[in-house]
Amino acid sequence: MIMYAFTPLRRGLISVSGAAVAWGTGGAAADELFRTSGLGPIAVSFWRFAIAAAVLIALRIRQPAVVRPTSCRSAAVFTGVVLAVYQTAYFGAVQDAGLALGTMVTLGASPILVSAGAHVFLDERLTKRGAAAIGAALLGLLLLVARPVSGPRPVVGIALALLSAVGYSAVTLRARSTGNATAGVTTWSAGALCLLPLALVQGVWPRVQHVAESTGWLIFLGVVPTLLAYRWYFDGLTAVRSTTAAALVLLEPVTAVLLAVVLGERINTPLVLGSVLLLTAIAILVRDQS
Repeated sequence: MIMYAFTPLRRGLISVSGAAVAWGTGGAAADELFRTSGLGPIAVSFWRFAIAAAVLIALRIRQPAVVRPTSCRSAAVFTGVVLAVYQTAYFGAVQDAGLALGTMVTLGASPILVSAGAHVFLDERLTKRGAAAIGAALLGLLLLVARPVSGPRPVVGIALALLSAVGYSAVTLRARSTGNATAGVTTWSAGALCLLPLALVQGVWPRVQHVAESTGWLIFLGVVPTLLAYRWYFDGLTAVRSTTAAALVLLEPVTAVLLAVVLGERINTPLVLGSVLLLTAIAILVRDQS
């Protein structure tokens, strides 16, 4: 039998890529919930965080409790609050601008913000190929916002997508700088508690006629693109540079666009060209790190 051993870098690239694909399914799940459950972005985010925390608590009951330093708990709370803000902004972007455009703008802006932040705060040098990749991502982003194709309020959706990109970049840079970021019970509980008051005002229960279907989507959202995806992502950040990780996460909008086509969203030429440029940025930055 031939055994293959992945290097830490390759394992990190696989982890971040897996997280990106999982996140891409999360946007589609949220889009389906918006159309059938009657829940808004804040309520969907609340359930996403609450279910992730509940699953971890259930798993922890069978394991010895681990006492973490106060500094670690504070960092987990910070991560949970920032995640709550930027994930809710992302869901709002999906609702107002459509799944494809909302996801593409969020993740198209992220590599630019992360690369700039990594250069300033983490002293990560950007090579010529890396700069070319960021340029491709920026051009792709401009193509995406030039002619919005779906959603009731695309301008509001694009603004929320950019806010989400800022939050995502902050979490990525902090995780990369500390090298020990995790998303555990404290993180998801902090996010859920942050969102609960607003979720109660917006309406936290799905429509009665769609309770079973909505529950299934919410559990999927809380486990796959939340609990598992962020665990993979933070594990990958221990070996992968911030800029490369942000580029790999562009697999999320590509996944979202494919699912948007399946769900019947209208796709135009700028969206296709922008997606191609984002994929090109992924290829360049992965090669640059290898």
